[in-house]
Amino acid sequence: MNALERQEAVATFRRRLLTLIDRAGESRSAFAARVGMDRSTLSQLLSPDNERLPRAETVIAVARAAQVSCDWLLGLTQDEERGTELLRADMEIEAGAASPIDERLARWHREAAGYKIRYIPTTLPDLLKSEAVIRYECPELSDSTPEASLEQVAHRLSYSRDPDTEMEVCCPTQNLESFARGDGIWRDLSAGERRAQLERMIRLIDELYPTFRWFLYDGLRHFSVPVTLFGSQRAVVYVGNLYFVFNTTEHIRVLTKHFDGLVKEATVQPTDMRAYLEGLLGELR
Repeated sequence: MNALERQEAVATFRRRLLTLIDRAGESRSAFAARVGMDRSTLSQLLSPDNERLPRAETVIAVARAAQVSCDWLLGLTQDEERGTELLRADMEIEAGAASPIDERLARWHREAAGYKIRYIPTTLPDLLKSEAVIRYECPELSDSTPEASLEQVAHRLSYSRDPDTEMEVCCPTQNLESFARGDGIWRDLSAGERRAQLERMIRLIDELYPTFRWFLYDGLRHFSVPVTLFGSQRAVVYVGNLYFVFNTTEHIRVLTKHFDGLVKEATVQPTDMRAYLEGLLGELR
């Protein structure tokens, strides 16, 4: 563990220890006594100036008393119940990943409030999509009322307008070029609806910047499957109709590094997105 990782582990342990004390609803002295440590030791662990990891026996004592995992206390997993009968897998697989108005996505966004969201979409960023595009991509929504899908889109936009929200989106330039031309999956979407979608995206990126930042990379040089990183909470990879949900810190770090690498190689920066979209709009026939 390098110095930065150690610092992060110390800070995570401090935050989670405070969470356990608050959850217990008892004084720090009472918590220390229940765990079996001195009050002074607890004060040292909770001090913002402390830069040392706790001893192994201290971590084990806290985990046992609070019925949480040692890995969770040290930030090695997002699952505090690891190692118990309520064990949740480090990776979960869930079906039904096709819909952009999936309630699970809304829940994961809520749980990641205050963290940066990193997002590589399948086609276009969900929160920027018009209802016509949502319905085109998800014909199974035809039986639901227009208000239902609009409500989900409005919720996603409301979330993104929160000043505490920060989102970065990264996708290939080819995704947008194919959409503007009406190629491939977009061949049956009318030019009018594609034009309205481009105009909507121009309007929204202006409104949401800088808390919403959109990068484009060259899909001929780099590749990525669709993935969303909900801060340090979880990473969700989209494969066909499946969600692969990763809960461990190490998996989240690896996928975050992958995302940041694509941002570093981006050929279109957020400040250039308006001009880029306007160029596509001008070429649309």
